[in-house]
This record gives sequence, C-alpha cells and structure tokens, in this order.
Amino acid sequence: MSNKKFLGGLILGAAAGAAIALFLSSDKGKKVIADAKTKLQDLGDEIDSLLHKSKEKLDEMEVKISEV
Repeated sequence: MSNKKFLGGLILGAAAGAAIALFLSSDKGKKVIADAKTKLQDLGDEIDSLLHKSKEKLDEMEVKISEV
C-alpha cells in the first residue's frame, strides 16, 4: 500500500512539474515571469525607499535626543 502511494505521488509530482514547465515556456508563461520580475523589482525599490526614509528619521531623532 505504501509503495503505491509513493509511486502515485511520484507520478503526480512529475506530471505537475511537466505541466508547469510547459506553461512557463509558453508565451503566456514568459509574460507571467516578466510581470513577476517587474513587480518584485518594484517591491524591492519600495523597500529600499522605506529603509532610506527610516534611516533619515532615526538620524533626525538622534540629533534631537542629543540636543536635550
């Protein structure tokens, strides 16, 4: 019984992997990948901006605290 489940899972996993590979190599799949890359780049840029603003605020707070 256990060998049948393993073999079934192996076949199902291989089929899913093949389907995903076919989709990602199609034109629509390539567009999905390009869109994901663009969105991830935008997210990275936004994170960098937020980190820079946070550092500026911390620096301002440090100056104010040192003046007290």
